[in-house]
Amino acid sequence: MNKTIEIVSERSSVFRQRVRIAGFEDLHVDVPKTFGGEGSAPDPHDYFDLSLGACKAITAQMYAQRKQWPLEGISVRVNRDDSEERKGTYRLEVVMTFHGIEDEAQRARLEEISHKCPIHRLMTSATVEVTTRTATVAEA
Repeated sequence: MNKTIEIVSERSSVFRQRVRIAGFEDLHVDVPKTFGGEGSAPDPHDYFDLSLGACKAITAQMYAQRKQWPLEGISVRVNRDDSEERKGTYRLEVVMTFHGIEDEAQRARLEEISHKCPIHRLMTSATVEVTTRTATVAEA
């Protein structure tokens, strides 16, 4: 499946970007004030981190639904440690709370299933190839 996401700099802002994804509006990315941005939207790291937490929650919800478990909702907290990012280590701790699940075995299984979400697998075991090229204004 091919999907195109377009990012366009907002001319009235320093680093703020408007994101276009088919069917969605009002998505933005910015840089924190400490890095010269306006801090008006999540930064790229935030989107990276939140994609993991959201994917884990959705995957666990789908599994619980299939099993007809009494899951009422999921709370996810993603803690980032980027203190060694420049050395090649970026740490994310994901803390999940499964509301309505009292059975310890079911909670453990939901956590285990969350490790199989597509974003977790992508971040930990896939080879990601990135190709960047410059286009002329006419090509864009």
